[in-house]
Amino acid sequence: MIDASPTDDQTSKADFAQELQHIEFSVDGAHVATITLNRPAAFNGVTDTMAAELAWAWQTIRDTDEIHAVVLQANGDRAFCTGLDVKGEATWFAKSNIWNTFDPGSTISPKQHHRCWKPVVTAVNGMAAGGAQYLLNESDIIICSEDAEFFDPHANIGIVSALEPIGMLKRGVPLGEVLRWTLMGTEERITAATALRIGLVSEVLPPDQLRGRAYQIASAIAARNPKAVQGSIRAIWESLDMTRSLALQNGMAYTHIGNPSPEEARALARPKAQPTYR
Repeated sequence: MIDASPTDDQTSKADFAQELQHIEFSVDGAHVATITLNRPAAFNGVTDTMAAELAWAWQTIRDTDEIHAVVLQANGDRAFCTGLDVKGEATWFAKSNIWNTFDPGSTISPKQHHRCWKPVVTAVNGMAAGGAQYLLNESDIIICSEDAEFFDPHANIGIVSALEPIGMLKRGVPLGEVLRWTLMGTEERITAATALRIGLVSEVLPPDQLRGRAYQIASAIAARNPKAVQGSIRAIWESLDMTRSLALQNGMAYTHIGNPSPEEARALARPKAQPTYR
């Protein structure tokens, strides 16, 4: 199994693609990659193996120019993901020297460590609990099914919940809602309707329409100029750690780097699809 510690070593990608056990991975002709969490019997809990496979997937997506957008989804009807699999093998981030222990989110999420600036559209079905929030916090667009429910079991077993809720705050979820999610454990769950109201998701759909809608969004984005899309995503995410004036300066630099000349821009084809409204 590949080491899931934060690393940029790419040497194992070609072989590892043939040995995926806990995720499914595919790329289609529309330049959309699909990552599917594939441990439905275990509520798609994250193991050492899944963490290594997710790290491989994000690095592969980052380094493959033919991939323009990503759908992240999960197999099974009951859960999108219930966080780290504490009953299984989920120890990749814990080291005997506590000072070498690191945030597991840096391995399984696309942006913090892997610096994958391809747009990620995440489709949440069923339960999204605890460490599932790592995946949501670094997604660009989150939609969910009507049966989705979000909760944090950390409080039930008396352990600190800090990294996931801090990520929620950076996404703009209101402080009071984040604190309720953190402190109420499994006794109170955020419904799809509440998730929409507080900005945790941007759209709610019937379960049988969820995957199709996620792919529709991703493929529409994938049809656009991938350099412009990646530059936009990077500028926006990096702005979260900057003052407004510094973020604007950084964003201005990206417009110079990523934008075509006016002549080239005028020659580019523009999408002609009818607009949709939400």
